[in-house]
Amino acid sequence: MDNLTSGKILVTGAAGFIGSALVAELNNRGHENIIVCDRLSRDERFLNLIGLRFEEYFDAHTLLSMLDNGNRLNLSCIFHLGACAKTTERNCDYLMRTNYEYTKELSQFAVKNNIRFIYASSAATYGDGSNGMEDDETKLDSLRPLNMYAYSKHLFDLFAKRNKLSIYGMKYFNVFGPNEYHKGKMGSMVMKAYKSIGETGKVQLFKSKNPQYADGHQRRDFLYIKDAVDMTIFLANVDGKVENHTTHGIYNLGSREANTWIDLVTPVFHAMDVPVNIEYIDMPKSIEEKYQYYTLGNIGKLRALGYVKKLFTLREAVTDYVKNYLMARNKRIQDVKSSFVGG
Repeated sequence: MDNLTSGKILVTGAAGFIGSALVAELNNRGHENIIVCDRLSRDERFLNLIGLRFEEYFDAHTLLSMLDNGNRLNLSCIFHLGACAKTTERNCDYLMRTNYEYTKELSQFAVKNNIRFIYASSAATYGDGSNGMEDDETKLDSLRPLNMYAYSKHLFDLFAKRNKLSIYGMKYFNVFGPNEYHKGKMGSMVMKAYKSIGETGKVQLFKSKNPQYADGHQRRDFLYIKDAVDMTIFLANVDGKVENHTTHGIYNLGSREANTWIDLVTPVFHAMDVPVNIEYIDMPKSIEEKYQYYTLGNIGKLRALGYVKKLFTLREAVTDYVKNYLMARNKRIQDVKSSFVGG
């Protein structure tokens, strides 16, 4: 059965960064049988929905009540990407309601109605990485998240394991790319670097507080949004069993490389044809003890399911993002401003 054509596709968090990119790629593949769901709030994430093709929009506050009486929407696949993704959010009750309770209800509805359920977990659940970063459900209890956002995600991973839910969780690593424009301070360093270089000709990176890592040499697994979305869609139609093993569970979605922050921002300078100029600044005290110095997503488990696509290199991804999206977007904005000035 094709879970993307046998019924409707629900995408929560559809106006967000990954959600809108997912809907756009589903459209590119010919799918318009999509129901989008989000909380548009007061920022400009609604702009991410413009031009996308879908059948219906639901506010996240009303979605669960719409589903109370069974699968009235004829859903065959749910991509649950809606969440509070602010790693600095301090309202624990809000995080638990949004990231844990909501996901619990939606997942149980999906399982009850035999709907493929694919949800966003996070690599932040691995904490400082001292207990490994393997997408192995048997090791979930050993993980120690460093902030409440990560803990709320981790609690649902544990719930799914404890209740043996036949669902698919995705531990996204550091995703960057088009459609994150609304995220402000939570946006990727690529977007921030592009803005900073344009305004000041330089980029600021945090000094290292760990003697094992030189300034700017803290390492992260940076994943391009185009690869993240392709991996996500791949999980929609994976067979429930491969060689007599069930396929549901947790999957790392990463680039398989741990690159430095210098590796990340240098191609931004090159794409903008500006000399590399990096300044190192003190790390805020508020994040010193919660800072991840090294992340790396082994995607061997995903590869074992048959995912064989070649991923973007970091340089290819950053260059594509800067030249084909950030610079193009900036030009469109300037063109609009010029049209107003010209009368």
